[in-house]
Amino acid sequence: MSTARVPSTLWRAGVPRVRPAGAWALGGGGVPRLLSPAGTPVDPSWRAHLARHGPMPPIDSAAARARLWDELSRAGILGRGGAGFPMIRKLRAVAPGGRSPVVVANGTEGEPASDKDKVLLLQAPHLVVDGIAAAAALVGARRAFLVVSEEVLPAAEAAVRERAGGRTGRYEALRIEVAPAARGFVAGEASAVVNWVQGGAPLPRMTPPRLVERGMGNRPTLVQNVETLAHLALVARHGADWYRGTGTIEEPGSMLVTLSGAFARRGVYEVAIGTPLLGVLDIGGADPDDLGAVLLGGYSASWVRAGDLRSLVLSRESLRRVGASPGAGIVAALPRNRCGLVESARVVTYLAGESAGQCGPCVFGLAAIAGEFERLARPGDADLARLRRWIDQVDGRGACAHPDGVARFARSALGVFAAEVDRHLEGECSGTDDEAVLPLTPAEGR
Repeated sequence: MSTARVPSTLWRAGVPRVRPAGAWALGGGGVPRLLSPAGTPVDPSWRAHLARHGPMPPIDSAAARARLWDELSRAGILGRGGAGFPMIRKLRAVAPGGRSPVVVANGTEGEPASDKDKVLLLQAPHLVVDGIAAAAALVGARRAFLVVSEEVLPAAEAAVRERAGGRTGRYEALRIEVAPAARGFVAGEASAVVNWVQGGAPLPRMTPPRLVERGMGNRPTLVQNVETLAHLALVARHGADWYRGTGTIEEPGSMLVTLSGAFARRGVYEVAIGTPLLGVLDIGGADPDDLGAVLLGGYSASWVRAGDLRSLVLSRESLRRVGASPGAGIVAALPRNRCGLVESARVVTYLAGESAGQCGPCVFGLAAIAGEFERLARPGDADLARLRRWIDQVDGRGACAHPDGVARFARSALGVFAAEVDRHLEGECSGTDDEAVLPLTPAEGR
């Protein structure tokens, strides 16, 4: 781990210039806010950060914190880690704790189809650090952890080192430790992150007490996705009215999305919430007429038929109509000539292998589902009724939410590719392309 005391201002620079492939922003509606504007050099240094965003306002007095609480309440930031939980509710749950809380910035990003947190930390690490400092000030934390994947560990450590050499006085008591994240699909779940940083196995826990009551070192612990914290830093600077100047009334702001699969321009993009999905496809160079379906939200989420995309926008409210969600901003496109059942079987098998190993529904149930799904992917060799029964049996019965996510994904595949299911049961397959599409390791998504 790399440790540094982080004040609120600093003058020294020196982080290398980096441009992650595919890291561009969709303009309009006040976007980009987080990423560097398209066509401009990426400079993640503290000096460049101050030039673009200006300094953080003081948050070391009760009056200043009260103002920030009010701005956050009106801003309506939803978590960008996947669940979309209101940030203000997490902050309030931690703030009343009797013992000094701990803040954990979660940049683990164990989802193979996501690169947004990595790109954010390479382009704008100081927005994340600002968000950590602001959250710590609000809940009264003196210790924080920034947990990141190994690919961006040097960038995160460099940003924290930069901040350690500057002026003090605004929230100088905060100590931020940069920690490498564990690998694995379930390793990014909040309690798994806390367990890992404390020296345990990166396994989720679903039993009381909650992290907001007793987490890191048995202290109240706030775990927030790094993108969520970056949005907090912007609200602290510009206020709720500015923040709500883009997005929708119900879901204000922008979000980072990772485009993978059948896109001509894969990568991470910043878009306003409420952007038509056809617009999202367009910036990645995908024609909806060439697609069979799109996976939205990630591998614990749902497929959406290509024909449904024309009436949908990138928001929870809109996608709820088709049983989907933006999740962590994952948009994975499946070409029309690739069999959706074959592709889904790959993902289900991968997810079964990522079991936390803590309960029967996960260890045995997911393995059974994966095996039957693989048989369904081979035309003429499956028991559909048994597969559906097994999916229902694991749903809601695991020691963590992993079986629920696999059940959701598998169930959506059987629904969206229902016509293909019928073909496979008759011994036929409409797919003509044998090349795998969806990434099962982070490197495949780039």
